[in-house]
Amino acid sequence: MRVHSRRKTHKLQIIAVLAVVFLVYISAARRAFPAFDLLRDIKHSAADMDNGWNLILVNRDNYIPDGYTVELTELSNGEKVDSRIYPELQEMLDAARAAGLGLHVAAGYRTQEEQQQLLDEKINAYVDEGNPEPEARTLAEQWVALPGTSEHQLGIAVDINEDTESSRDAVYDWLAENGHKYGFIKRYPPDKTDITGVINEPWHYRYVGQKAAEEIYMQGICLEEYIGSIRRHGRSKNVDIKRSLDRYS
Repeated sequence: MRVHSRRKTHKLQIIAVLAVVFLVYISAARRAFPAFDLLRDIKHSAADMDNGWNLILVNRDNYIPDGYTVELTELSNGEKVDSRIYPELQEMLDAARAAGLGLHVAAGYRTQEEQQQLLDEKINAYVDEGNPEPEARTLAEQWVALPGTSEHQLGIAVDINEDTESSRDAVYDWLAENGHKYGFIKRYPPDKTDITGVINEPWHYRYVGQKAAEEIYMQGICLEEYIGSIRRHGRSKNVDIKRSLDRYS
């Protein structure tokens, strides 16, 4: 009995040591490789292309499909976008400038590595402010999309900012009122954060095509709601998308 008891105690000690080693390993891996923490968000699926490339829905629940490729066009300032949105983007920028505004594309296409670097830098900035790493990560992810879930990696989203001769509010107001005319929507409105999972970003514009942009703008909805309605009812010019959404609220 005494021998059996010693063996049992020894096994428990080994299990305890292995558990501590495992926890230390996990902690070290998270600090050394921030992407390691993405494992906690394993519940996701690849975004589908059923509604066309311009209506692909990418967010925390819908990752960019493996093998997704894009042909890029370089802008005058070195930023790049999907070549398919370039004509409408340039037309929109020209119209804004004709209205007396100075503006530019501050961010266009990003690679997976660039998105990861942006997230890591944001996390480190919050850590430097004194936030614990888990809290810093949570705060950072409110501003920077997880790699694989950023529309910038599609090449059909742009961040547009003001030049020195224009005010930020003037540029953002013009885009909010006119972007849909050129196929662009304000992707993350302030009143849709609970749906998009992203805080208000008045600079972030996503190309969806003129028809969809007009419907989204007129109905006052976000892309998640629009795609949800399409999946339930199909695309029809006679469907009041906002009214159909109200039935499910």
